[in-house]
Amino acid sequence: MSIPRQFSPPARGLMIAGAISLIVTLLHLASPILAPLLLAVFIAVIATPPLRWMRRKGVPKWIALAAIIFVLLDIGSLLALLSTGALEGFRDSFPTYQERFMMLSEQAGGVLDRFGMDHSQEAITDLVAPTKIMGVVRTTLASASGVLTTGLLVLLAVMFILAEAPSLQTKLRVAFKPSQEAEDRITQLLKRLSSYMSIKTLTSLATGVLIWAWLAFLGVDFAPLWGVLAFLLNFVPTIGSIIAAVPPVLLALVQLGLSEAALAAAGFMAVNIGIGSFVEPRVMGRGLGISTLAVFVSLLLWGWIFGLVGMFLAVPLTATLIAALDASPHTRPLAIMLGPDLSTNKTDGRPESDQGAEHDGEDTPA
Repeated sequence: MSIPRQFSPPARGLMIAGAISLIVTLLHLASPILAPLLLAVFIAVIATPPLRWMRRKGVPKWIALAAIIFVLLDIGSLLALLSTGALEGFRDSFPTYQERFMMLSEQAGGVLDRFGMDHSQEAITDLVAPTKIMGVVRTTLASASGVLTTGLLVLLAVMFILAEAPSLQTKLRVAFKPSQEAEDRITQLLKRLSSYMSIKTLTSLATGVLIWAWLAFLGVDFAPLWGVLAFLLNFVPTIGSIIAAVPPVLLALVQLGLSEAALAAAGFMAVNIGIGSFVEPRVMGRGLGISTLAVFVSLLLWGWIFGLVGMFLAVPLTATLIAALDASPHTRPLAIMLGPDLSTNKTDGRPESDQGAEHDGEDTPA
């Protein structure tokens, strides 16, 4: 009888690294299919609580489902109209902005040249090239039909997911026969994801509305577009708020002047610090239990795998990954490393997502 050969720790590490690399590569290759599906899943997670609320009130299943899809379609259409209309207006007004930008770059270049920084005007023009900006606007408008088609497919997937949601939990239980502990973990994770996505949507909406109102008050052109951009990029952790602030602040500088640009930047800082540092932590409590470094690394990883959708869903995808890693004692060390700082949390060595939900939503999406 042959005795199976035991692999050394370095060999096991290399095999695990190779398996992870293969999985990540396959996910990246399948991103055109998986990215819209993941987006549909997380939209369904947000839509599940109001759907179940209507069902508890006695609304028939298909009427409640049709109401949810109608609301989602209206929201998507409104965002699309605001964005495309503002982009077309920006394209029409771009020659005026370009002329103003060139004048400002000449003035800034002259000031920097007096401090011994030669060729400053050329550097500023290359850094924020008007032709590149216009190319991005043209590309975005040209791809609007493709985005609309993808959005309709995502909406259709959301409809089928919500329709199957009541029976999905039973099907999973019969098919895989998970233990009670595994069921509890899945239920708790879904509650946390539902709570996180719902609260993040509301805080992002508040961010977009406040930015829209502030920029409109200052007189910055296309304030609705910048409000929509702030709403969407607020889902992107760490860098989303910074990216959302750059275009309207630059436009305020070109259109209105330095003082208005400073006020626009101050408004972005006040809104993002107020909502991101005070409102969200108080409402979410401990959130999904992910370390700050893990959030940043996951932003890069999921962004590379799934593109923009991966950046939007970096936090919930990482929370799901941590829960999966924590399910096995062999991968639990990785889950602990990705989890929160244990020195500030009284835990038993497991990630915070498994210590009990502080803000469990009243609905659990199946």
